[in-house]
Amino acid sequence: MSEDERAKLPPSFRPVSGGSRPDPRTARPVGPREPTSQPAHPRRHARPARGSSEAAPRPAQRPAGRGRTPDAAPPSYSPRGAQPSSAGTTAAPPRRPVRAPAPPAPSATGRRRRRRPGLVLLGVLLVVLLAWPIGLLIWANGKIQHVDALTGAPGTAGTTYLLAGSDSRADGAVADATEGQRSDTIMVMHVPDSGPTALVSLPRDTLVEIPGYGPEKLNTSYSLGGPPLLAETVEQLTGLTVDHYVEIGMGGVQEVVDAVGGVELCLDYDVDDELSGLRWTAGCRVADGPTALAFARMRYADPNGDIGRADRQRQVIGAVMREVAAPATLVNPVDHVQLVEAGTGALVTDTDTGIVDLGRMALAFRNATGPDGVTGAPPIADFDYRPGTIGSTVLLDEDLAPQFFQRLRDGELTPSDVRTPG
Repeated sequence: MSEDERAKLPPSFRPVSGGSRPDPRTARPVGPREPTSQPAHPRRHARPARGSSEAAPRPAQRPAGRGRTPDAAPPSYSPRGAQPSSAGTTAAPPRRPVRAPAPPAPSATGRRRRRRPGLVLLGVLLVVLLAWPIGLLIWANGKIQHVDALTGAPGTAGTTYLLAGSDSRADGAVADATEGQRSDTIMVMHVPDSGPTALVSLPRDTLVEIPGYGPEKLNTSYSLGGPPLLAETVEQLTGLTVDHYVEIGMGGVQEVVDAVGGVELCLDYDVDDELSGLRWTAGCRVADGPTALAFARMRYADPNGDIGRADRQRQVIGAVMREVAAPATLVNPVDHVQLVEAGTGALVTDTDTGIVDLGRMALAFRNATGPDGVTGAPPIADFDYRPGTIGSTVLLDEDLAPQFFQRLRDGELTPSDVRTPG
């Protein structure tokens, strides 16, 4: 480079022989100077001259937060209460405590194995609780004796049961010379669609018109044509269609009473009746089977005749129902078997009536004999009416009886409508 060319260069770029390089810190920036005293980019600062021992000033640190000095350590590295080290370095953050590892959760397989005995036991109990009553019902239903009894007449509103007590001596419960069989007890129980359940006792000597035979005593219809003719005669008298027919023999009464361990019966006068065999001291007592049967059969020693006997028959049946429904009986399987054996051996029903229908009948009987039910006999005009050659009969009131049976059909019967002993 010639001397003239060197002279044209700026002074800071002119080589000076034998001299030192100018200090870069004294160099002025090209262009207009910023009004601020700090550089726009703190990291872009001038470096000291090569070989100089003077250290370049460190740029100011950015404040970590409001109210903190540049020398303060960031919060994440200076926990509260920590002191800086003597060397000016930031102390390391404290280590978190190491927790002991949690025990492993039991596996699903282990839980199933532990629960399996309980589930098996629960399953066995459910099977027993369900299987026993179902099996008992099936077994009992198969033991019921059936007979053709229904007439097939058009149905009437509600449900009507015809209960008949047979006085046949074939079962040996009563030992005398009477042959054949008659209906010793006749009851009509009606469960209306609305209204109280009513249990009406029809005296066996009631004068009725037997279809195909003319005027006769009511129980004669059973002797002439069995259950079907009895049902037809009752339907003609009451205007109700019989839905279920249930017959119980004399031997069945004492067997059922003995199966429940006896029943409590009450009578307010002394009785010593040779015909029925009843020996009774006025008051209440627990009667066994033979005594309950004599209690239900006794007629001639009763001052109310057939009306009094019908009341005692309802008392016996009601007492049996209470014992059957007692908690001690319901939870005892042995009692279940004994009752089924005694009850099904004594009962005869129509071909359409099963064990479930008998259960409904028992509930209806309990309702009829309860405080909201109605029990009694129809209005009677004469207890010793003698129309001709058929002997003494019970004559119903011709004016009141039709209205009585109409109220029975409509579910409007009240206790004031029925005839009771006394």
